[in-house]
Amino acid sequence: MKIDHQILRHIITEQHRVIKNAVIFPRDYEFDPRANYVLVGLRRAGKSTLLYKIARDIVRNGADWTQIIYVNFEDERLNGFQLADFDDILAVAGELADKKPYIFLDEIQNITGWERFARRIADQKYQVYITGSNAKMLEWNIVERLGARYFIKSIYPYNFNEFLTAKGIEHGPNEIFDTLLSGQIRRGAADYLSHGGLPETLIYSDHRDYLESIYQKILFGDIIARNDVRNPEAFRLLINKIAETIMHDVSYRNLAKSIQSVLNKKVSTESVINYISFAKSAFLIFDVKDYVSKFTDKNTTPKYYFIDNGILNLFLLNKALVLLENVVAIALYEKYQNHLYYLKSNKTKIDIDFYLPDKKTAIQVAFNIDDHAYEREVGNLVRLAKRDENVERFIIVTSEEEKELEVDGVKIEVIPLYKFLLDDLVID
Repeated sequence: MKIDHQILRHIITEQHRVIKNAVIFPRDYEFDPRANYVLVGLRRAGKSTLLYKIARDIVRNGADWTQIIYVNFEDERLNGFQLADFDDILAVAGELADKKPYIFLDEIQNITGWERFARRIADQKYQVYITGSNAKMLEWNIVERLGARYFIKSIYPYNFNEFLTAKGIEHGPNEIFDTLLSGQIRRGAADYLSHGGLPETLIYSDHRDYLESIYQKILFGDIIARNDVRNPEAFRLLINKIAETIMHDVSYRNLAKSIQSVLNKKVSTESVINYISFAKSAFLIFDVKDYVSKFTDKNTTPKYYFIDNGILNLFLLNKALVLLENVVAIALYEKYQNHLYYLKSNKTKIDIDFYLPDKKTAIQVAFNIDDHAYEREVGNLVRLAKRDENVERFIIVTSEEEKELEVDGVKIEVIPLYKFLLDDLVID
């Protein structure tokens, strides 16, 4: 059934009020005003708000609000929207203004064939911004159809700088030396560690209820329903098991066995592989591969991390070190993507949490440097330094400790989490 033209016009017009009234905090993203973009990322990570900011900037630079054609495809009034309905968006744009519109298509992933329309309007020289919450939007055939017409940009939950800005906490280079402000920054780090960086966690007092609701939407809407998962219980259990493996490499086969032992029925390794790909496509988790493994092992025994600490914390009980390593993983992954590795060798007995070969940097994570942690974290870094002269920088990220160690001629920087997350130059 074709979407009612007047309903579409109401949706577009009402969206202007939503955009005007939105509270927008600065984010660390830049957009070329002449380019078209596809923004992808976790549900509620702030993609729509970034579009609001772009729309406001366009109006501030001289456009009229009637030129802003913003369609949110999660509006229930658009249920049943199909590829043939896209032309109606242009028809409404023509009714609202006699100047060329700016097209915003929010959460478009559910409309089969959307990329055909996106390519056509880009070819017709419209300015277009698109968002989606599924990495399947980036599959080779879709990207190929879009050609060079769009820039693809991944959007993450708030990083720590953005988080502090949104909370109104000053955090420039001088603030960490102010006793009061430094205390606020440290408290902010503890909050960020536990509750993550989804923007709306700053609005609600009950963080857990909000995060649980978002997780359920991701689980059922973005993963189970969209991928027609036939064994939802096995999938839910898999996510629980992945949360339990944070900090450790794990194979598909072992995950399958672990699920089977709980459900008392067979779950194939192939199903686990598919489920993990679904979770990654929804931007719920990401993986880090072993730098020294053979190619097959790199892909079958990675370490998994959650893209947001708040969601991960739904599965944990008093696991501060797990949260600490996960938040370090997020910060590194956002910046280095597939150039981030861990390093584990049975031959040399070296076990490094994070390794950046391009930056010649090895990073360990420890809640504090007690006797046990000293042996593991410092010992592994020293052994790596003795075996690989290409590695030049050695870092241990802790909850609070800060000092500099020199062991067997190896200089090791011990950096508290808040400074590690704040300082963009820490590993540049």
